[in-house]
Amino acid sequence: MKWKEAKKLLLKNDPMLKIELERLEPKYQVIRQVIELRKTLDLSQQELAKRINDKQSNIARLENGNANPSIEKLTRLAEGLNAELEIKLIPRS
Repeated sequence: MKWKEAKKLLLKNDPMLKIELERLEPKYQVIRQVIELRKTLDLSQQELAKRINDKQSNIARLENGNANPSIEKLTRLAEGLNAELEIKLIPRS
C-alpha cells in the first residue's frame, strides 16, 4: 500500500488523527518552505546557520520538526534565505 492510500484510510478511520494533522499543518508548511528555499539557494544547514548567526544543530532541529521557532527566529531565517516573511490570521468560515 502506498503512503497516500494508507493516509487516506487512516484519516477516514480516525477523526482525531485528522484534527491533529490539521493542527500541525502550519508548522509543516514552514518546515517545507525553509528546506525548499535553502535547497534552491544551494545552502547547507551550516551555511544558513552562519548567515543568521545560529548553530547548524538549531537549523536541523527546525527542519526535523523538533523546534518551535519564534517570530524573531522566522524573521532571521527569512532574511538568511533572501525571502519575505508573511504571517496571516485567516478567519474561519
